[in-house]
Amino acid sequence: MRAAVLREPHRIELDQRPVPRPGPREALVRVSAVGTCGSDTHYYEHGRIGDFVVHEPLVLGHEAAGQVVAVGRDVEAITVGTRCSIEPGVPCFTCSQCRAGRYNLCARMVFFATPPVHGAFCEYVLVDQTMLTPVPDEVSDDAAALFEPLSVAVWANRKAEVAPGARVLVTGAGPIGLLVAQTAGAFGAVDVTITDVNPNRLALAERLGVPRAVDVSRTDLAAAFAPGPAPDVLIECSGIPAAVVDGLRALAPAGRAVLVGMGADEVALPVSRIQSHELTVTGTFRYANTWPTALDLVRSGRVDVEALVTHHVGLDGVEQALTMGARDPAAVKVIVRPQE
Repeated sequence: MRAAVLREPHRIELDQRPVPRPGPREALVRVSAVGTCGSDTHYYEHGRIGDFVVHEPLVLGHEAAGQVVAVGRDVEAITVGTRCSIEPGVPCFTCSQCRAGRYNLCARMVFFATPPVHGAFCEYVLVDQTMLTPVPDEVSDDAAALFEPLSVAVWANRKAEVAPGARVLVTGAGPIGLLVAQTAGAFGAVDVTITDVNPNRLALAERLGVPRAVDVSRTDLAAAFAPGPAPDVLIECSGIPAAVVDGLRALAPAGRAVLVGMGADEVALPVSRIQSHELTVTGTFRYANTWPTALDLVRSGRVDVEALVTHHVGLDGVEQALTMGARDPAAVKVIVRPQE
């Protein structure tokens, strides 16, 4: 099979590799679509994310979908020919975090495209049967691949306790922010505001039905809410320190802030504001038990994931895909189709 391999920062090459054979509980999946993520671009540019360092050639890509073409001897949950969305991490299932339902915090998690684990920018991958979600014919390959970033959005909204009547501020209108804003509406938020400085992405937010899109290069965030009620939820998706601080200052008393965007390792927080307003601040790391909700949101039409797709490339275009955002301000989500 062909695989797009990161050799070193700014260098991806196509390799020929053996098609893997499934173990007893694994399925062999013919990959049909893979979304490109900011983490893939970060590995491409820097060769590392925090403590995760690319020491050996690595296949990137973790937002994937495909069709099962072979199964191991103990596989009962899935059959050959089934189209599936792939949850890209396999926890140990036995540690205290897994048993508590927080398997995203499992210390022994094996996750696609996280060194040294290879990802899905290739023609075939092996997946534990428990991490495959069958999808119906009306769900496209692109949409099935984007269950992964949609799961990030679902998890963030759950952490923020978004419920009917919530007023939500989403900072950052990248792919995750756009999905977070849609999901907040699907969860019953009565007022959703999204901010960015990219007019193309703000326009897309409006087309997706987000009630209010604010260009913070032109409008002060505090002024955007005057004289109406302040948001009671902040879901920060930009990773920009100034956006974190401004978002916290915009929250109503007893507001909840969830930090999703990955940027600076440390941010100077307005502690007095957090204390005097009794704000709750937390982070998110991936997701847990979100794929059924993602499937329901896509099938029902309450979240449009395909509207985010702006480009398609084959495996020979992975390097182009990972640099698209820096070259094209209208780019949102690039899908790699390994079979083309």
